[in-house]
Amino acid sequence: MDLGIEGNAAVVAASSNGLGKAAATALAREGADVVVNGRDEDRLDDAVAEIRETATGEVVGHPADITVKSEAEGLIGRAVDEFGRLDHLVTNAGGPPSKSFLETTDEEWYDAYDLLVMSAVRLVREAVPHLRADGGGSIVTSTSRSVKEAIDGLVLSNSVRMSVIGLEKTLSRELAPEIRVNAVMPGAHETDRLVYLVERAVERGEFDSYEESYEARTEGIPTGDLGSPAEFGNAVAFLCSERASFINGEALMIDGGSGRSNL
Repeated sequence: MDLGIEGNAAVVAASSNGLGKAAATALAREGADVVVNGRDEDRLDDAVAEIRETATGEVVGHPADITVKSEAEGLIGRAVDEFGRLDHLVTNAGGPPSKSFLETTDEEWYDAYDLLVMSAVRLVREAVPHLRADGGGSIVTSTSRSVKEAIDGLVLSNSVRMSVIGLEKTLSRELAPEIRVNAVMPGAHETDRLVYLVERAVERGEFDSYEESYEARTEGIPTGDLGSPAEFGNAVAFLCSERASFINGEALMIDGGSGRSNL
């Protein structure tokens, strides 16, 4: 299916690894020109080189810490300077630390809010004039399945990410019809981070083998396996595309059906 985004320009925040990289890869493969972002310049260079292997659009890297206002603004500016336009923004950020409520300090609450919410606020604020200037576009905010169902030991993710969904829903009305805004809520995907956690569980003696540890991660997923990052990226690219032109204000679970929430 032709997604109709060839020649478009996109920014994907926190995209030098994990699901962010998967989203950038999918957009670039469909012909969009993409700015890839990360804080670690070596990792960013590696990601750009890897994404270019399948890209049919241009791919450039831009190092920036999206919790810093000026650097978030510079990330959007790079796309406009490089490609002369901006059509799609994918907000994304790494996860906050895994802790229980009583272990979590005030500083960690504020840091999580800055990382997950204010980074999206600043990126969207800077991007909107450019998205409108080119006749409209799309924004996809990447959050987590923890928005729908609280996950033990993740009080910061469970609590703070809900603000991103409230922001997404509000923007979907305030920015329409020129700009569509949707959210994605990924479940377990086979990222480098998840592979590391699987291996660590074996090292701690919780499982006898990698295969056993991996299998435990798939329990409760009706499709029978973890998601691949590529599957997540394809969903993001679709939401950005003309094929999703009547999808606005939605929060899409991408979890293989593991969630049990009715809504």
